[in-house]
Amino acid sequence: MLMDRTDLSAVQRPINTAHGLPNAHYTDPHIYDEERAALLMSDWSGLAVASDVPEPGDAQPLTFLGIPLLLIRDTSGAVRVFHNICRHRGMILVDAPRKIEGAIRCPYHSWCYSTSGRLVSTPHVGGPGQNTADGIDRALLGLIEVRSHIWMDVVWINLDGDAPAFEIANADLLARWAEFDKPLYHGGADSRFQLTVQCNWKLAVENYCESYHLPWVHPGLNSYSRLEDHYHIEAPGAFSGQGTVVYRQLTGEDGTTFPDFEGLAPKWDTAAEYITAYPNVLLGVHRDHTFAIILVPQGPSETVENIHLYYSRPDTDAHLRARNTEQWKLVFEEDIFVVEGMQRGRHTPAFDGGRFSPAMDGPTHLFHDWVAGRMARHRAKPHAAE
Repeated sequence: MLMDRTDLSAVQRPINTAHGLPNAHYTDPHIYDEERAALLMSDWSGLAVASDVPEPGDAQPLTFLGIPLLLIRDTSGAVRVFHNICRHRGMILVDAPRKIEGAIRCPYHSWCYSTSGRLVSTPHVGGPGQNTADGIDRALLGLIEVRSHIWMDVVWINLDGDAPAFEIANADLLARWAEFDKPLYHGGADSRFQLTVQCNWKLAVENYCESYHLPWVHPGLNSYSRLEDHYHIEAPGAFSGQGTVVYRQLTGEDGTTFPDFEGLAPKWDTAAEYITAYPNVLLGVHRDHTFAIILVPQGPSETVENIHLYYSRPDTDAHLRARNTEQWKLVFEEDIFVVEGMQRGRHTPAFDGGRFSPAMDGPTHLFHDWVAGRMARHRAKPHAAE
């Protein structure tokens, strides 16, 4: 039987008459599951960062959309993502971050896999002392790899395997920020933090896309990078966000700043940009540092935000890095009451999705339109009618 489907026709109207997504897209477990397939599994979603596994053999178990995955840097140095299960009986292979010494060994029956995913050992599979058996073809029973790509140190994954190549799907964004396609150095332990917010993941995207809220939610930031200093970034069907023509570098007590990335155009002397790469990665670039925020949905009404900061060199000043992290943490924490307040507001049937300011909400409306379009495409597939 068909589940009750939301009417998204008003979402895809021109911005001056459009409504936002219906409440169910923020509160209903069935719609969450539908979006899970239509938006997050069918596109290039952010999973983690390559810096989570800096050395060959480093392995990090992760759960994304309820799916157990394994992030690993193999012995050749390549970062890979596998389903974190043994091909024998589906046992979880790695249950805590660790260094893989030798092979990945299943703790159940000791089937062993190389860090590149090959099944290399099946002890006693044919009986005591018999390590081979008819029907157990090791060449066909390696770990199940998830399609992945690394850009801006983010590990992007396409779980259903059907998305266009990353370079094609994100061609416009890669071209826009080609100047930042160079080595990025994660600041380390003092340059990563996590926030857990009681809201649907899409509300975090919607808030990040626009600068309209700056004067009231971020008064400190707005004191020097004012609302009128910002501009919209709009790429229908791919990404949206905001930029500012006023970026003020963080300066130490002795006048030091972070070293700039080399080869940037003069506009970056004073500019910065903040873009959501649909569906779930929030990115920021500046002359002297970048950041990535990976939104990990935990259900319809909770989201984990994993934040990572990067620099142009590995030897930046630790005190200045810590100050930069604290400054950004304050900014992102200022948004929590807003996204959580909107989540609570989605529980009243009186709310009809809201409206958009034609002048100020263009980037957010584009995201709503993208969601509606992807949902329509998903619902048109034969399986959706079963």
